[in-house]
Amino acid sequence: MRRTATCGDLRESDVGRRVILQGWVHRRRDHGGTVFIDLRDRYGITQCVFSPQTSAPAHGMAQELRAEFVIEVEGPVARRLAGKENPNIATGSIEVQVEALRIINESLPPPFPIAEDGEVEERARLTYRYLDLRRPSMVRNLELRHRLILRIREFLDARRFLEVETPILVKSTPEGARDYLVPSRVHPGEFYALPQSPQQLKQLLMVAGVDRYFQIARCFRDEDLRADRQPEFTQLDVEMSFIDQSDVLDLMEELFLLLGRELSDKRVEGPFPRLTYAEAMERYGSDRPDLRFGLEIEDVTELFRASPFTLFRHAAGDGGAVKALRVPGAGHFTRRQLDELVELARGAGARGLAWAALDEQPRSSFARNLGPGELERLIERLGAERGDLLLLVSDVRERASVALGALRTALGRRLGLADPNLVRFCWVVDFPAFEWKEQEHRWDATHHPFTAPRDEDLAFLRSDPGRVRAKQYDLVANGWEMGGGSIRITDPAVQVQIFEIMGHSAEQVEQRFGHLLRAFRYGVPPHGGIAIGIDRVVMLLADAETIRDVIAFPKNQSAVDLMLDSPSPVDAEQLAELHLRLALPAGERAAS
Repeated sequence: MRRTATCGDLRESDVGRRVILQGWVHRRRDHGGTVFIDLRDRYGITQCVFSPQTSAPAHGMAQELRAEFVIEVEGPVARRLAGKENPNIATGSIEVQVEALRIINESLPPPFPIAEDGEVEERARLTYRYLDLRRPSMVRNLELRHRLILRIREFLDARRFLEVETPILVKSTPEGARDYLVPSRVHPGEFYALPQSPQQLKQLLMVAGVDRYFQIARCFRDEDLRADRQPEFTQLDVEMSFIDQSDVLDLMEELFLLLGRELSDKRVEGPFPRLTYAEAMERYGSDRPDLRFGLEIEDVTELFRASPFTLFRHAAGDGGAVKALRVPGAGHFTRRQLDELVELARGAGARGLAWAALDEQPRSSFARNLGPGELERLIERLGAERGDLLLLVSDVRERASVALGALRTALGRRLGLADPNLVRFCWVVDFPAFEWKEQEHRWDATHHPFTAPRDEDLAFLRSDPGRVRAKQYDLVANGWEMGGGSIRITDPAVQVQIFEIMGHSAEQVEQRFGHLLRAFRYGVPPHGGIAIGIDRVVMLLADAETIRDVIAFPKNQSAVDLMLDSPSPVDAEQLAELHLRLALPAGERAAS
């Protein structure tokens, strides 16, 4: 027998229709001889009624049913009794009066409740992921992810983009995170790498004249994990020819306004503000600021150039800065809470944190060290009022901003300043092209080595790489980086110069990137693109805590698949075929 409807289909217009439903026992209730079963599938829930008057055999079998049994029911659709409707489900006005029941498969008692979305320890959820995916919230997340990817494809197809698949087995060209390596059986001692992104391949597609490319791409990075990272993840990969930066930003802004407004109940505001990296760091202490609330950082260095407070005066005179954050309504914080903020600032790199709580009885960690009128001038400069909390860091300019940025984020969360029903996107542009690697004593690309420097900064490539800004842009939402991209280098001479600044020898450049440089000698168009983290976008729209909640089969925070028990040892024969020998004894795992 085959089902004639799903458990989410039936409405009052189906009353009198004879149906066959199949699904899982969601809940079972015995009301004095009549048994009610909520039958569930991916599409919804239908109440099924077993009474001895309708069918004694079916009613007798219903006594055996337990949670998660797979069953089939047959019978007519009826209206529920007046006052017994359930407005919380789409089928809440009807029920099925069961005349025939078949138990397709029984189930062990599940290790956690599936009928509710209550708290379940994550280890259990990931070990029994096939059960976790039956839970209503996970079904909604999978459906949201599906609709989002489908809508992206429709949007880009309408704008003449081609979806092109690129290889999973590629060349290892270290560009940031560690590669996952795949040994070759037919080429002993040689390896493929799993792609960290299709970066070079999509640029080669531009050389090939594809012009407008996109891909829902699988990517792999061997890096330390956090809430918004996984060893393997999915990104929307986009590349366009004959464009400039504004074309990429405008296209993505149009797409994300559409996705937010069609697929979420949250308010999505446009146009998206465009902040330079320097401006974002100066005002928010972060290159991924949450713009749902204010708490902007203020530079108060000039107030303390002649201060008797040595700490502030030295920072002001040594090229550093004194920066401040005014937190309205936090003047009541206890000493313990203030000490926690001090430790948070230190954890973010600051040497310390000065504070002044403007409560009914003002308290301060530094006011006694100031000169006459200095605290009053500070209060006036910040527009502070009674009940406010003032936080100050004196340090190297960027370190002071970063520390206050960490405090800003923590206080925004603690004080509930961010509207949970609002999505505030913004663009951060003009990132530094290079960052100094102290341990390796060399410059490295902030984004990746194919990012074009701003034209007006090309003259500083040799003389002052730290001064060079890149044609790089990140899309940020509610404090999360959704993705990033850049306009690419198309001049082979500039590309080689970038590799040299990063410390690559001519031999290394040829070995790792020779294919790209050769392609650029055959007529390369101006091009640029972006990569957006699909998992992060779904997490944002679904109000999930981590991207693990929006990926069907994720790894845990130690990069372990608890359901498959992977990674796992392999047979010695497999290693021999690959010409590999382990440094660890066979079968022994490294400590996680």
